[in-house]
Amino acid sequence: MPKVVDRAEQRREIGSALLRVVVRDGMEQVSVRTVAAEAGRSAGAVQKYFATKDAMLRFALDLADERMVERFAAVDRTGPVPVVLHRYLVASLPLDDVRRAEVLVRHAFADKGVRDDQYARVLRDQDRDIGRVVADLLEGSDEVRHDVDPLVLADAVLALADGFAARMLYTRDQDEALLLAMEVALSGLLQPPQR
Repeated sequence: MPKVVDRAEQRREIGSALLRVVVRDGMEQVSVRTVAAEAGRSAGAVQKYFATKDAMLRFALDLADERMVERFAAVDRTGPVPVVLHRYLVASLPLDDVRRAEVLVRHAFADKGVRDDQYARVLRDQDRDIGRVVADLLEGSDEVRHDVDPLVLADAVLALADGFAARMLYTRDQDEALLLAMEVALSGLLQPPQR
């Protein structure tokens, strides 16, 4: 009886290998050949699942987004809204190699998105989805400012997180200080206006 191959699982394993290459060697070293070697497969086997490098990269971005959604789903939503929001942001930061690869892939796509609206559209869609999760958390809460539309406030919070994520990519030894700085910035951003 022929062996049954789970195509989705094979693609995920190759996508994970791509993310490991990104962390170790950088985006410029991603190729069908390097990803195949990392995944323990031949280049031809990888090409059965991804015809091009761009197809692999797009899948890696989708995989990174899927992992972020899974981490967000696992966040403890008990407690004050600012505390829960802080947990969400920490879950999105490059504090380990897996999340570091995800942020690096996202940044590579942002660079491509400057010149190609297809890439920009993918990132905008992901931003919108994550923004909706954050806005839903903020909406109706009396623990955060209420003079700003929750979607606008969510965008501000996510832009803050993006900035800290970018800084953490090149200041790995300063994670604790940056987490403290993010907490201060987030508190100021969410603070309800004084009456």
